[in-house]
Amino acid sequence: MARYVYCTASTLDGYLADDADSLDWLLNVPAADDARAFGAFLDGVGALVMGSTTFDWVHRHENLHEHPERWQDAYAERPAFVFSSREVAPVGGADIRHVRGTVSSHLAEIEAAAEGRDVWIVGGGDLAGQFADIGRLDRIIVTYAPALLGSGRPLLPRRLDSTRLRVEQAAMDGPFAQVTLSVSP
Repeated sequence: MARYVYCTASTLDGYLADDADSLDWLLNVPAADDARAFGAFLDGVGALVMGSTTFDWVHRHENLHEHPERWQDAYAERPAFVFSSREVAPVGGADIRHVRGTVSSHLAEIEAAAEGRDVWIVGGGDLAGQFADIGRLDRIIVTYAPALLGSGRPLLPRRLDSTRLRVEQAAMDGPFAQVTLSVSP
């Protein structure tokens, strides 16, 4: 059975994006020293899951309409499931599956696509929360950046306390601090 891993970056005050869904706060932080750790994480991923706001940001930021190869550069041949109540923009040559409804109604398809590897919940926080709600969020990996926004899109808008979360690892990478937590149902 696939593990569901929410891996994301956050500000110190727990926001993924600002009120305008921008990640400029993150893009202004100097790069991490060791990109190999993320590469090792990505090697274990068989499928991606994201909400439409996250997908739309990636589409705009990477200019995927004109440069669809950038999707492959970032996510390779992994199938991506985009949860949205509306149609999402296509990306030439990418295996992007637009899905509607609850996460539980798509688990079998997602797990089949992952082929025994992890499912990366790319974002957003509410989508990760939906996996937590049904007991299918197994791990959270948060890379904290030295930034504070005061408001924006929350990291994970759910109440999960220490009875469900256990810190497995904490590490520094350049200006970032990364915390890995296991999540019990």
